[in-house]
Amino acid sequence: MSQPSLCAPRSTDRVEPTLTRIVLAFAAVYFIWGSTYLAIRFAIETMPPLAMAAARFLTAGTLLFAWALSRGAPMPSGAHWRAAAISGTLLLAGGNGAIVIAEQWVPSGLVALLVASVPLWMVILDRFFGSRVKPTRRTVIGLTVGFSGVALLAGSPGVGAGGSKELLGALFVMGGSLCWAAGSLHSRYIKDPPRPRMLVAMQMLSGGTVLSVLAALTGDWARLDIASISGRSWVAFGYLILAGALIGYAAYIWLLTVVPPARAGTYAYVNPVVAMLLGWAFAGEPLAFRSLGAAAIILGSVVVITTEASAKQSEPSSRNRLAVGTEH
Repeated sequence: MSQPSLCAPRSTDRVEPTLTRIVLAFAAVYFIWGSTYLAIRFAIETMPPLAMAAARFLTAGTLLFAWALSRGAPMPSGAHWRAAAISGTLLLAGGNGAIVIAEQWVPSGLVALLVASVPLWMVILDRFFGSRVKPTRRTVIGLTVGFSGVALLAGSPGVGAGGSKELLGALFVMGGSLCWAAGSLHSRYIKDPPRPRMLVAMQMLSGGTVLSVLAALTGDWARLDIASISGRSWVAFGYLILAGALIGYAAYIWLLTVVPPARAGTYAYVNPVVAMLLGWAFAGEPLAFRSLGAAAIILGSVVVITTEASAKQSEPSSRNRLAVGTEH
């Protein structure tokens, strides 16, 4: 999942928000993050999934950490590292780790669609462990409709219809989406967080470290054969680091400084569509009528829930604010 801690950034290193820059930033967030699901599929063709994810986030986190320091970010405290370790483990080891495992069996486009359930989980978790605000009737309807779409998707080609591994992969994605929602909420309530780019770098380093341990425990590092990695997997791996984790993230963080968070979060509606079309066009993934119907239901429920949240956030808050979605 190609989304970090989604906290609203502070007004540092601000770039003039011209229309051209805003359009280019939205294009990066919409299409680069939507394409990372297919890139993950290509990367794990010849790379063990957990080892690939660990190397990706450790590399991207190191680069981003160095960049943040060069831009004047102060060295993080121990409390910052503890908070980043918790959220980074949930977001990247739990959330993204589940995705790379699932894409061994589930088409990348359908994985992206299942990840669109993150806002549904966030509403539930926030009700019981976060703000504890009771959801409105409109939100409850959105939740019910959204999970009915997930249930409809469960028996479609690529998610359960092809056997137990597909179903297991779908369950991994749902569990990863729950971890992502939990990590996002944890990030929201961090007291005195570091600057956004530094926080995400720390999350990448923490999550990458946990993924590295998991890769060792599951034998992924032992199965890694550098000589057998295909050119396509290398290109996909580089794309995930440069485009997905650095360019896409930078564009998203900048957008949060110049447009309302709910508008920046609209990529959550676009990414699954981009992922499904790319998977169909370049990897021969199925686009069944049942899957398309489930996509319309799930994304429609996400629109209902996030527009409801947007209406409640008309007044700026001093607390970190959360946008919808994931970094894949």
